[in-house]
Formats: sequence, C-alpha cells, structure tokens
Amino acid sequence: MTKHFKSLLAATALVSIAFTAQAEEPVRGGTLIHAMAQTPRHLNPAVQSGIATGAPGAQLFAAPLRYDEDWTPQPYLAESWGFSDDGLKMTLNLVKGATFHDGAPITSEDVAFSVKTVQENHPFKSMFGVVTSVDTPDEHTAVLNLSQPHPALLLAMSSQLLPIIPKHVYGDGQDPKSHPQNSENVVGSGPFKLVEFTRDQNIVLERYDDFFIEGRPYLDRIVYRIIKDASSRAIGIENGELHMLTFENVVRNIARMKENENLTVTDEGYAAIGALNWLAFNTGSDGPLADKRVRQAIAYAIDKKFILNALMQGISQDAKTGIHPGSPLYDDSVNGYDIDLDKANALLDEAGFPKDANGTRFSLTIDYGNPTTKPQAEFTKASLSKVGIDVSVNSFVDFPTWAQKISNHNFDMTWDTVFNWGDPVIGVHRTYSSDNIKPGVIWSNTQQYKNPKIDDLMAAGAQEIDPEKRKAIYSEFQRILAEDLPVYWTNTLPYHTAYSNKVGNPPLGIWASSSPYDLVYLKE
Repeated sequence: MTKHFKSLLAATALVSIAFTAQAEEPVRGGTLIHAMAQTPRHLNPAVQSGIATGAPGAQLFAAPLRYDEDWTPQPYLAESWGFSDDGLKMTLNLVKGATFHDGAPITSEDVAFSVKTVQENHPFKSMFGVVTSVDTPDEHTAVLNLSQPHPALLLAMSSQLLPIIPKHVYGDGQDPKSHPQNSENVVGSGPFKLVEFTRDQNIVLERYDDFFIEGRPYLDRIVYRIIKDASSRAIGIENGELHMLTFENVVRNIARMKENENLTVTDEGYAAIGALNWLAFNTGSDGPLADKRVRQAIAYAIDKKFILNALMQGISQDAKTGIHPGSPLYDDSVNGYDIDLDKANALLDEAGFPKDANGTRFSLTIDYGNPTTKPQAEFTKASLSKVGIDVSVNSFVDFPTWAQKISNHNFDMTWDTVFNWGDPVIGVHRTYSSDNIKPGVIWSNTQQYKNPKIDDLMAAGAQEIDPEKRKAIYSEFQRILAEDLPVYWTNTLPYHTAYSNKVGNPPLGIWASSSPYDLVYLKE
C-alpha cells in the first residue's frame, strides 16, 4: 500500500456512526413546512439530476455515505468502507437490519442494482464510469471493482447521487426513467416515506418508523409546498406560514429576509452544489471569439465588482475559475480579470481588430439562459461598447429554446449557470473536455473548447488519489483555463437557505436540501 493511499484510507475508512454533537436536545415530532421553487419531474434521483428531485429524493432514499460541512465523508447506509491497496476495489459494509419502506431488507444486491441503474440512466456518466462490476459476497457487503483509481467515488456515493433503490421494484423490466413508482407508491430506503405528490402543489412525506438509525428522523412530516413565485416564498416565511426555503437566489428577497430577526438567512450548505454564473464564449466559431486575446479583452472590459456589488447586492461571492470557491480544490491565485479598459483595447488591437471610423471593431450577439441573468447580459452590452464591440442582446424566449440554440453552438456569447456537483470529475470536466463537444446536449462543452493539455490534466486529476498532488493538478488546470478563457467566470450563484428560528439542525453541510433531514427538528 502506498503512503498516499494509506493517508486516504485513514481519512475515510472504518469510521463509526457518529455525528456532530447537538447544541441542545432535539425535539421529536412536528411538521416542517418547506417551500420548493420547482416541481420535480419525478422523485427518483437515480435517473434524474437536479435540485428539484434531489430535495425530496434525499429524504425518500438513503445513500451509502453522507458528508459533513468540512467535506468529510460519514457513514450512512454503509457503516464502514475501505479501498484496496491498488485503489481498484472499494468495499462497502452495509448496516444490518435496514429495510425499504415496504419492509423488504436492503442488501448488497440492491447496492449493485442501484450502481448499475445510475450508470445506465443518470446524466452524470463520469460518477460511476470506471466501475466495471459490483460483487456481492454476502447480503451486507458490496465490492465495487474499478478500471482505475477514482477519487470522486466517495462523493458520488453521497446525497442524491447514489440513492439505494429496491431491485425488487425497479428490476421488473420497465424503463427506470419512466417507472410508475418514480412518482407514486415510491418504495424508498430513507428516513421519510411518500404520502402524496400533487404536481405543482405539494409533496408530503412522513417519518419511516423503521428507519435504520434508531430514534430518527425527529420530524413527523415534511410538507414541500411548491411555490414558484420568489416573492410569495419570501412573504410566506416572513409571516410564519413556512419554516424553510432553500436554493433562494433572488437577491432583493434575500436582503429583505436578512433583516427579519425571526429568520436565519445563510449561504452555508452549497459548496458541493457549486453553482456558478459565467459568460461563455463560442470558441469554435470562425469569428473573433476564436482568439483568446479577444476573450481576455472582453473579460477586462467587464467590471466584475459592479456585478458583485450592484447586480448581486454583495450577496454573491467572487469566482475566478470553473471550480467553486467552496471547494478544497479552488485556486484563488489565478487572474480574475479586474477591469482594465486600456489592456482590453490593447489586446483587441493586437488581435487585429482595429476600430473603424465609427469606433466599432466588430459585432457579437449575447444570449442568457435564465431571466435572472438578463441584467448581466445588458451590462455586458454596455461594457463592451466602451472598447468598440457592438453587442446585440437576444430576448429570452424560454429555457428549451435557449438550450437548443446553445447546445447546437448557434451563439456568440451566453450567460449561464452551471453546477460543480461536488467534484470536478462529476460536474466540471464536462465543460472543458474536448470529448464532450456534443451537439444538442446542454451543459456539455458547448463552448467547443479544445486544449490537449487540459484533457491530460483532467485525466490525471480523475485518478490521482493523493490530495496534495490532486490539488496541484487542478491548480494548473485552473491557471491554463484562466489564460485560455473559454468561459469568463464572475460569481457564485447567490443560493441561500432561510429558516425560522424554530428549526433545529438545518441542512448546512455541503449538499444543502439534498442532504437527509433525519437530524432536522422543530424546537416547538
């Protein structure tokens, strides 16, 4: 066993079921009223990504592991785990006595089935792409066989990313993506079971009394009220009709809720979600954006501080790279492109785009993938006019229209929001891999960016087990991207959780409301 591999095992294997000591004794009982902004397509995270499915999905289904706020894996459905010396096997030791909501035992066969289902149906193919098979030597032991070491594997087995689903339900030959029990009669493995799912209205969950952690969950019920209007959600929690909001990102409402003494409003809990706002460039076009000097000039022409302080009202964080600032792999030392119009003009001249008699160098269009980024698009237009770039802002029609256009590379620039999903292998590589230029697939490498060195670094980072070496790989990765600039990263999406002071143990780890709520309670 290598020294570096020993350090990894020491940090992750054979830990006992123990959680952060509570500041006060939790109260058992009560109904948590929780607002959601979107209606999930269904409730099975094994075949569906996204935060709408993730919130109720993490309550209905348990994952092998869970994570604390310090990015440390903790036992959950697996009481312990360990890697082989060469990093090509990972053994999960399941808790004994765990059952699905229909009373059937949860076994290693269900783990193997769940891994295969996620492999074949989930959009994040890199999570389990290197898993070649899963052995089940006994009912409580699952051994994942890997084609190469996979440092992202632990994160991929937490939260909503690897829900353990019942083989006896989903192994009936029906397509798991459209299985009728994705939305009705859900047979889960988590702390809460489904009572009702009324589309666009509510999702009602109640405590599963035979949950495998004794005494949990504390709550009797969770009622997710689907409220699509942000102002209505803010009013609801301010007047006490709601206990909790998560993934709130309307800055004026966040600022207002922060003034309410009966609420706690925080951006803690979103580090693994890793949502970033950025301006993406079509580097594969035949126009000016194919030249990195033009992309750099555009970045220097945009006042990021205005975006952070005026548009985001100081509620969002600066983001210099495609890795979220909350990640242990984030490199704050790269060039953040502070506004410098002289440098922008010089770069444009050097790239061979002088101003004409009207002071214009060339024209570009800009789209935006969400109405909330319209102000950024308008600000970009005004900013680039100062350096002779004429920009036309395309009106937002709807998300499917925007996604079809961008994914087929029919754009110059677009503002977008993209998630990290915990580890670069899961949510970052897809944006920059030359193998991931896939027409028609949104949130792939829609920039058509190609750099063999970046591909090599991602391949190395995907299997480097030593934490310090891996951090060095991704530091170089971020420095090269900051030079090539296929994307100009500006800020974290200002996701916040707002909760009543009546709520104990709110979900403030790294997965926000995609964390299990077995520890959440109501104080009165």
